[in-house]
Amino acid sequence: MDPAQSAVPPTIREALRTLSSSEDGGRILSALGSLKRYLSGAESPAPPGEQEEFARRHFSDVLRCLVDRLSPGWLELLPDGQLEDLWASFFLEGPADQAFLVLMESIEGAAGPSFRLTKTAQLLARFLRAGRMAAVMEGQCRQQAGPAFPPLQDALLCKAVGLPDHLGNRLRRENLEAFLPQNYFPLLGEEIVRVLQALVDSLRGGWDCSVSFLSQVLGKACVHGRQKEILGVLVPRLTALTRANCLWQRVCWRLVECVPDRAMEALLTGLVEAASGPEVLSRLLGNLVMKSKKAQFVMTRKILFLQYRYSTPMLQSLLGYLAMDSQRRPLLIQVLKELLETWGSSSAIRHASLPQQHYVSKAVLICLAHLGEAELRDSREDLLASLMAGVKSRLDSSLPAVRRLGMTVAEVASARIHPEGPPLRFQYEEDELSRELLALAAPPPAADSPSEASPAVAPVAAETPDRGSANHGVPQAQPEATGSDLDSDDELVPYDMSGDRELKSGKAPAYVRDCVEALTSSEDWERWEAALRALEGLINRSPAAAREVSVAGDVEGGVRVCPGGPRVAGMGRWWAAGASWAGGELRHADPCVQVSVELAKVLLHLEEKTSVVGFEGLRQRALVAVVVTDPAPVAEYLTSQFYALNFSLRQRMDILDVLTLAAQELSRPGRLPKAPHCGSPSPASQPSSTQAPAWRAVVEERIRSKTRRFTQGSARRGPDASPSEFNLAAGYFFFPLIRHFDRPLVTFDLLGEDQLVLGRLVHTLGVLMYLAVNTTVAVAMGKALLEFVWTLRFHGDAYVRRGLLSAVSSVLLSVPAERLLADLPDELLEARPWLADVAEQDPDEDCRVLAVKALLLLEKLKGTLLPLSSP
Repeated sequence: MDPAQSAVPPTIREALRTLSSSEDGGRILSALGSLKRYLSGAESPAPPGEQEEFARRHFSDVLRCLVDRLSPGWLELLPDGQLEDLWASFFLEGPADQAFLVLMESIEGAAGPSFRLTKTAQLLARFLRAGRMAAVMEGQCRQQAGPAFPPLQDALLCKAVGLPDHLGNRLRRENLEAFLPQNYFPLLGEEIVRVLQALVDSLRGGWDCSVSFLSQVLGKACVHGRQKEILGVLVPRLTALTRANCLWQRVCWRLVECVPDRAMEALLTGLVEAASGPEVLSRLLGNLVMKSKKAQFVMTRKILFLQYRYSTPMLQSLLGYLAMDSQRRPLLIQVLKELLETWGSSSAIRHASLPQQHYVSKAVLICLAHLGEAELRDSREDLLASLMAGVKSRLDSSLPAVRRLGMTVAEVASARIHPEGPPLRFQYEEDELSRELLALAAPPPAADSPSEASPAVAPVAAETPDRGSANHGVPQAQPEATGSDLDSDDELVPYDMSGDRELKSGKAPAYVRDCVEALTSSEDWERWEAALRALEGLINRSPAAAREVSVAGDVEGGVRVCPGGPRVAGMGRWWAAGASWAGGELRHADPCVQVSVELAKVLLHLEEKTSVVGFEGLRQRALVAVVVTDPAPVAEYLTSQFYALNFSLRQRMDILDVLTLAAQELSRPGRLPKAPHCGSPSPASQPSSTQAPAWRAVVEERIRSKTRRFTQGSARRGPDASPSEFNLAAGYFFFPLIRHFDRPLVTFDLLGEDQLVLGRLVHTLGVLMYLAVNTTVAVAMGKALLEFVWTLRFHGDAYVRRGLLSAVSSVLLSVPAERLLADLPDELLEARPWLADVAEQDPDEDCRVLAVKALLLLEKLKGTLLPLSSP
């Protein structure tokens, strides 16, 4: 229609003039009635051409005029709310896209809380409840044949997805429930399903349409972080609609394909999380990974390698989706190769966090479960090479969880990749993670595979449980017993021997020197075991005997005689030709050697010759007792042997454990002092000492029962205050250990391959520093330990870094605050930025936590000293 000859513009101008200036309710009602003729569904509608012209050219101006006239007095010009209903009908019955934009424009343009803002917000809520948002989106999807209006689509897209943000910023505390994100986005998902249903009906009727606008709305909502709300409604509905309908499947595929690349990642991660399994994901996505490079990157690279926050069911859905179709299975094989390369990379093991390594391991096992033997055979060499490299690197790790992960994956993966070869078997304690990994290695059900199982194999698999259940559930007929069976003793009740004890032919040694003799030269294994079990108690009961006993000598008239040396009476050192260890025997080589040191040497080199239950614990407790009895010389000997040649890594770590336990015992407050002993106790004195507490307790109980007290005080006295026994020996424990850590030996390199021992050493130094609180040597220990930490602060092993961070905290806790700032200011200034960097960027979670704790200690130290420094 020619605009110059159209009757619509004069009518619109006259009506707008009346609405803008008139206060007569009748005239306003007449003007609104003349305008409503141009809306679809009116009682006496205008010609279709005039309706189209009105909607395209004038409808937005009419709506803006209605919004501008909105006021309490204007609505009361007609009784019973007639004017308000007529006013709202223009927004609810006219073109939905223009009505939505005008309402949003009016709300955003409001200067503040007002009657107009409240009414327009309430009208927008009615607009949403009436399903008009579906009309907005459907109108854009049906403009395929007409001219496109990109500015209008962009405006609608921004307003439709950002509605909760816009309304929340404007209404603030007066916001309505319908505009909250948790309510709006599920409604938007329902509206998208309604529009898709209308488009499917149009396609069946032969009409063309487009889902591009819906794809943009869906993608933008996911980019805004609302995948859970919108896809939680959309995915279940689409799952049901695509179950047996190819047209719905094609519409869903097109819906996802038209999502912009910038929103593809957010949409795919939300779909994978919301889908209930690989079959659903395959119906919703189709072969999207083969058509879109962005989707392929997200599905095969970013979700698997660059992120690790997704759950195991999501991994199973994603990798199962790749295995569902023959066109996608080559991608699954490529993914497995890349996963195993990452799993086997030593750099990835050092720099990736433990949860990320678990995540990659799960993905590897799920891939192996979906691939068949024929598919794995072509890539067997590459897969095995990556697997073996990863196993070696993980077994070299200092973290038990990493080693256990490598053993679990290696057992399962080697059996799947190379079933004909020798199986890998490791000994490890199963935990929840290892059991989960073993469960993931099980092959998926036959329905998940792309090809149906052969009919010849299915009945056999189905019969196997029946046969097993028949054997267990139904009693089988037993053959008749023969005459010899009737005379058997099978029905006799066995005698209960659970309380019996094994009879020992040997007698436990009563002296320390007897224990040492039995451990060094005895061939009677029962006597050897009895000596080992009795040694700790003998040392604790008579520490002086442990210090003064002669390892190889006789007593003549109270004078100790040592082979090859003079007679010495009552001395803690015995003069001999010396001592050395060779062939499992103690031989003397050096003069003037402390006997407690010789006892420590015997225990340190002691090997388990029989299967003694708890051998390691017995040996360790005896060594700890020796160190506690004579701390300085024994600790000096053990620390010197830590860096000596011809020691295994196990022995070196035993030394660290013994020093730690002994330091804890020496620093324990209220530790009972040792009773003075002069020489070894006689055989007659030992039984009386063990029986004395019994009769003394009886006498004290009788006195207590016959004594009348008028006031009842505390029955127990607290432990007497006493100086820490670790004070004098702390330096012997600490400084020799830290002295030669950077000197590699032929069989021992702390800064090289022996990082496990380095980690144990760092943790031991931190414990010793913590136990040295209130000691005179604490400041020197703290300074040396901080220098040690600063040297190794960028170590690649997480276990070592954990020890270093714990050591920093130990220094801050043990060294007095005033001495820290007076003697170690530079070290503290250097440590602060390093701790902050570790707390933010370290891949190991425990390291980040320890760094935060150390930073909190620094802040506490700062807060403690600031009040002291203020005037």
